[in-house]
Amino acid sequence: MKLKYSCLAVLFFAITSYAQQPVPGNLIAEYGKTFEVDSPGFKTDTTSKLKVVFDVNRSFDSTEPNKLIETAARFLNMHEKAGVDPKNMQVALVLHGKAVFEVLKDEYYKEKHAETDKNPNLPLIEILNQHGVQVIVCGQSAAHHGVTKLKADDNVKFALSAMTALVQLQNDNYRLINF
Repeated sequence: MKLKYSCLAVLFFAITSYAQQPVPGNLIAEYGKTFEVDSPGFKTDTTSKLKVVFDVNRSFDSTEPNKLIETAARFLNMHEKAGVDPKNMQVALVLHGKAVFEVLKDEYYKEKHAETDKNPNLPLIEILNQHGVQVIVCGQSAAHHGVTKLKADDNVKFALSAMTALVQLQNDNYRLINF
């Protein structure tokens, strides 16, 4: 019986040690961990500009950073590791729907989410802003949900609407990624 459990334990550790773990990025170590991809058949063009806009329209666990916002950090980390110069990456996030709550200052976030005293998205938004990521809030969704400039973090910009921001960014050759 002991031998059976010993074999199972060895097998378990062999399987779990083989499974790759995500690693922190060089640009934003606190967020956006990525996996190594050995010998990808589709090569990353490290010389062209990568202009991307993420359409963020959902919230998740109010005690953790929004996974869709964190995707911007993952995008930056992953491509920098692949050899893309950070100067060649332009990233924007357009938040609408209930995702507009993610930009609220702590005292206003706490009113919406009693289970937490702090908005876990604010440190992430600040770091993204330091790396040139534009965080744009839909003015229509914000007005509908009572999110004002006064209540919002200083690192975000308000647009007339998400539709307006998405169209204008795409007109400026940003590529849309929505989830």
